[in-house]
Amino acid sequence: MAPGDDVDRTLSAILRPRSIAVVGASRHETSIGREILHNLIEYGFSGPIYPVNPNASSIHSIKCYPTLRDIPDPVDLAVVVVPKEFVPRVVDDAIASKVQGLVVITAGFKEVGGQGETAEHAIRDRIRAAGIRMVGPNCMGVINTDPEVRMNATFAATRPEPGSAGFMSQSGALGEVILSHAHEIGLGIAYFVSMGNKADISGNDLVEAWEGDRRVNVILMYLESFGNPTRFLSIARRVTRTKPILAVKSGRTAAGARAAFSHTGALAAASVAYDTLLDQAGVIRVESLSEMFTLAAAFAHERLPEGPRVGILTNAGGPAIMATDACVTLGLEVIELPADTQSKLRRVLVSEASTRNPVDMVAAADGSSYAKALDILKDEPGLDGLIVIFVSPIMINAVEVARSIIAAARNARRPILTCFMGQEQGKQGVEELRAAGIPVYMFPEEAARAMAGLDRYRRIRSRPEGRTRSFDVDRPRAAAVLSAAASAGRRVLLPEETEQLLVAYGLPMAPSKIAADEKEAVAAAVQVGYPVVLKGIAEDLVHKTEAGAVFLDLRSAAEVEQACRTMREAFDRAARDEPLRQPALRYQVQKMVRGGRETILGIARDPKLGAILMFGLGGIFVEVMKDVVFRILPITDVEAEEMVRGIRGHALLAGARGGPPVDEAFLVEGLLRLGQMAAEHPEIDQVDINPLLAGPDRASSFVVDARVRLAPAAR
Repeated sequence: MAPGDDVDRTLSAILRPRSIAVVGASRHETSIGREILHNLIEYGFSGPIYPVNPNASSIHSIKCYPTLRDIPDPVDLAVVVVPKEFVPRVVDDAIASKVQGLVVITAGFKEVGGQGETAEHAIRDRIRAAGIRMVGPNCMGVINTDPEVRMNATFAATRPEPGSAGFMSQSGALGEVILSHAHEIGLGIAYFVSMGNKADISGNDLVEAWEGDRRVNVILMYLESFGNPTRFLSIARRVTRTKPILAVKSGRTAAGARAAFSHTGALAAASVAYDTLLDQAGVIRVESLSEMFTLAAAFAHERLPEGPRVGILTNAGGPAIMATDACVTLGLEVIELPADTQSKLRRVLVSEASTRNPVDMVAAADGSSYAKALDILKDEPGLDGLIVIFVSPIMINAVEVARSIIAAARNARRPILTCFMGQEQGKQGVEELRAAGIPVYMFPEEAARAMAGLDRYRRIRSRPEGRTRSFDVDRPRAAAVLSAAASAGRRVLLPEETEQLLVAYGLPMAPSKIAADEKEAVAAAVQVGYPVVLKGIAEDLVHKTEAGAVFLDLRSAAEVEQACRTMREAFDRAARDEPLRQPALRYQVQKMVRGGRETILGIARDPKLGAILMFGLGGIFVEVMKDVVFRILPITDVEAEEMVRGIRGHALLAGARGGPPVDEAFLVEGLLRLGQMAAEHPEIDQVDINPLLAGPDRASSFVVDARVRLAPAAR
C-alpha cells in the first residue's frame, strides 16, 4: 500500500485526485484562476490538468475546454474560480460530468448572509444528492505534498514543503500566513485544507480522514465555529488516543437570557465552553497560531516523554535560568541529577562547568563537549526529556554542535528539543537540525512550552477511557412531573415537583414539608423535627436569600410563627408596591442539615454544545470564587471523578486541616445520575442543585435546595 492510500475514500477525490480541472482558469497574471493553475503546474501535480474557460483555446500552453462537459476524460476534482452567479451552472456541469469532488474558491455565499446563504444551501443540497464532496465555498484551496500526488490547488505564494502535519483552517485569509510561517520554521505539511464556509466538508470529516493516514503525525486546526460539536467530541476522543490534535479556536459562547435563572447557566455562559469540549476530546487548545507552531514542530517529529522530568544542557547560564523558570511554570520538573551522573559529567567537562541541572558547560563548550554530555544525559533514567541550548559564540563552530545533537538524537529514547540563539553564527546549524527533524527554537521559553505540550499529550493519552453508567431510576415518575408542569404552563418547577424529580433519579433531598400558612408550617416543623429552615415559595421567586425568604435554625413553634409573619409582611409590602403582581406565598419547612461541605451540581443547555454538566463548591463559594468545572454530556465515570477532583478547592472535600473527607463516590454518582436525567429528559433546560451538602457518607449527604427550569418548547 502506498503512503496515504488509507485516506478515507469518501474524500479521496478532494485529497488525492487523479485529475484536476480548473474552472475559471485565466491568462491574467493577477487573477486567482491563473495562480491556481500555475501552482498546480509548478508544484508538479502527478495527473492531467484541464483548464476550463469558454474564452480561451489554451492557457499556460495547455488545451482549454469551454465547460466541464467538454472534457473527454474523467475528472476527479474541479477547482471552481468563477463569479458567484456562475457557480450553480458549474455544479450542474460537474454532476453531469460525474466529477467526484469540488473545491469552490468563489466567495459571496453564506458569509454575506441573505441570498448568498440561500444560494450556498442550494448548492450544498445539489452536490449531496449527487454524492459529490465539496470544500468551500469561500476558501483558499487544498494542498497534498505526497510525492505521488504533489497537488497545490491554492493561490498561495508559498511553496509548501512535505512533512507530517495535517492543517485545516476555517480562515482562507490566514492560509498564506500559515503556509509561510510553516516554511520559515521548517514545519513540513502533509495536507493543507482551507475549509471556508464548510458547506459540506467540515473539520470532523478531515479529522476522520487523517485518523488512519500514515503521513499525518499531528493534526492542526484553526476554527471559528463547530458545525456539529457532539460529533466532533466523539471523533476527537477516538483520534487523540493515537494522534495529537492542536486547535486554535476563536470566539466564545455568548450569555443568553437564560443565564439569570441559575448559577449553572450564568457560569456556563461566562466560561469558555469550548475549552471544555476540546479538553474532553483530548484536543490541546492553544491561544495563538504562534503557540500552535511551537508545539507542532515538536509533535511532528519527536516521541513523547515518559514523564515531566526535564534535563537542560547549555553553554550559557542566563538562557538556562529562563528555560528552568518556564519549565517549572508550565508544570515540568527540573530535578537535580543523581550524584553518579554528575560525577560522569565532571569527568568529561571543564572544571568550571555546573553539573546539577541545568548542566552549564560554559561558553567554551564546543561540539565535542555537547557530544560527551549528551552521551551521558540521553540515557539518564531520571530524565524524561532534554532541552539543549546553544548560544553561538564567535569562536565555536555551530555546525559541529548541531551535528553532535543530531548524532545523539538518532538513538535517544526521549525527546530532544533545541534552542539556538544568535542565529547569524548558527544559521547553518539550525538548517541541519531542521533537516534532521529536530525541533529548533529561537528562545528557551518556546522549547519549554513545546516540551510541556508533549508532556500534556502524554497525560491525555494515559487517561483511562472510563465507561458510561446507567442507573435504575423511576423515569415514568419523572416524566409525569415534567409533563404536569408543562401542561400547567409553568417553566419553573414547584419545590415539591423538584423534589419528586430528583428523588426519582436517586438524589436524596433533605426532609421537608410544604405549608400553606403559619399553622401548617408549625405542624410541618414538628413532623420533620427541630431545628428547621423556613423558605418562602412564590411564583418568580428565584433567589430566596436576597429576597429575605430564608430563615435558618428555627428551634420552636414561636420562632416558626414569627418567621412566617415576617416573610408575609415583606410580601405584602411588595404587593402594595406592585398591585398587579401579587404572588401567592407558601412555605417550605425543611430539616436543618448540619455538617458536610456545600457543593453545587447543575445542568445548562448550550444551543451548539447541548447539555453541559457543572460541579463545584456551593453556597457562597460559587458566588464569590466561581470554583466550578464543566463537562459536555454524556460523560464517563472517569470524567465525573475528574470533575470532583478538578476544582481548585478539592482539598476542602478531601479533608483539609484534619477535617473529615466527604464521600466523593457519592458526588461522582450524583453527577452521573444528573447527566442521565438530562439525557433522558431533553425538555429540562436548566438544573441548579445548590447546595448539595456532602457528608462523610451517603447517609449524611442531602440536596438542600434545587431549582429546575423547562425549555420553552415544553409549554
